[in-house]
Amino acid sequence: MGDSSDSVSVDMESIYSGGKEYLVKTCYGAVSVTVVGDQEKPALITYPDLALNHMFCFQGLMFCPEACSLLLHNFCIYHISPPGHELGAAAICPDDPVLSADDLADQIAEVLNYFGLSAVMCMGVTAGAYILTLFAMKHRHRVHGLILISPICTAPCWTEWLYNKVMSNLVYFYGMCGVVKEFLLKRYFSKEVRGCSQVPESDLVQACKRSLEERQSSNVWRLLEAMNGRPDISEGLRKLKCRSLIFVGDRSPFHSEALHMTVKLDRRYSALVEVQSCGSMVTEEQPDAMLIPMEYFLMGYGMYRPSHFSVSPRSPLSPSCIAPELLSPESMGLKLKPIKTRISLEV
Repeated sequence: MGDSSDSVSVDMESIYSGGKEYLVKTCYGAVSVTVVGDQEKPALITYPDLALNHMFCFQGLMFCPEACSLLLHNFCIYHISPPGHELGAAAICPDDPVLSADDLADQIAEVLNYFGLSAVMCMGVTAGAYILTLFAMKHRHRVHGLILISPICTAPCWTEWLYNKVMSNLVYFYGMCGVVKEFLLKRYFSKEVRGCSQVPESDLVQACKRSLEERQSSNVWRLLEAMNGRPDISEGLRKLKCRSLIFVGDRSPFHSEALHMTVKLDRRYSALVEVQSCGSMVTEEQPDAMLIPMEYFLMGYGMYRPSHFSVSPRSPLSPSCIAPELLSPESMGLKLKPIKTRISLEV
């Protein structure tokens, strides 16, 4: 993957909302893909968490001006929605088979073939992170790197399996009811953002609730069933040689999973960023915390932005512009594991 010096528009909201949607037919059914940016640039594919699509799962990150400009300067972004999770999606035919996690990973390969993409960068959140990691394990030559947010890699423990089974039954029989929404909000966000009897829930949570109401409950049930039947892929992680950058909130219910995954990955090619006072969906709750680690991560691929880049007062990929104190946990609200020393290695 080479660097890119083309400029992009400073109207980030226009760029983000103005992507072109494609309905890609695969042997596993049709899947919606929204393409944002210049298709001549290297590809970054995204995959959201359960019951979400890119319009919510990555909106906070893409509305963060510097993060958006960083990504759009270097990539064309292909937002893949899980089957039936795109805006305005109809219910999937009940006669269609329920796809497994393996099927969803193989479906990504067909999406890449449709767009003529040989190899890509990947970004996924929790369920999406699992599917993209599985894709990388099955198609190693097609993945340059992984940016994973609150990832999971083991089969569900008994507690999670039971929790998901209860939610699955509620979704199946009662649809996207209030209890299901509360289950999902606890999955996504920290308690501080969700609020309590004394503190009202944030605008972010209210927007998420509205987003969940737009989902077809039967389609959410299908993805939930796939994730509840996922296999343990821990032992195969050591064989991954692409670079991996993991973000996880310290309030995430999947925090221990992310730490476990970090241990299993080859430490020469991976880095962990723990975001304090944050739930699973770092992309929405604290997207600013992702900027500097992503900058260093992408520097390992020779990607940068020129100093005259118009959307930002600085070129964040220039090391001289990053004050050392910005990398301290106190100022960033992060607990950083070594990143810069790892991204200098050859892929």
